[in-house]
Amino acid sequence: MAGGKVERRHSLFPDFNDWFNREFPGLPGWRPATAAHSIPVEVNSGDGVYVLRAELPGMDPDNDISITVDDNLITVSAEHSEGKEGKEHSEFRYGSFRRTVRLPGTIPADDVEASYADGILTIRVPMPEEETTTVRTIPVKRSDKPDEGAAP
Repeated sequence: MAGGKVERRHSLFPDFNDWFNREFPGLPGWRPATAAHSIPVEVNSGDGVYVLRAELPGMDPDNDISITVDDNLITVSAEHSEGKEGKEHSEFRYGSFRRTVRLPGTIPADDVEASYADGILTIRVPMPEEETTTVRTIPVKRSDKPDEGAAP
């Protein structure tokens, strides 16, 4: 890939999240009453940090959004309540929203930072230091003497 540009592939089949975390295909507006809406996310990495951006328009970050970290999983949950004013038509989504993202390493929970602006939640997660392992080949020496502890 020239220039480090991420290639976006489109499949003939919907993404797993499109099938199970959003509306059921072929039945617009249908989803189980207990199911949370999926949150669209982008995850990028570079400069020693993972950056997760989540679309959460119309949320109050102080009251509506929570973020939990467990090992290498980061979960964003949100609740958006419908206002009391009457509407003739609305296509807004209300209710519970949730998305869990698995990162490649354990997340240092104390170092995670989050901010919210213009309907986008941005979470910055420092990348764990990669463990460097040294692979060595150990030569086997031929011995002309039988091992003293070996059975005859």
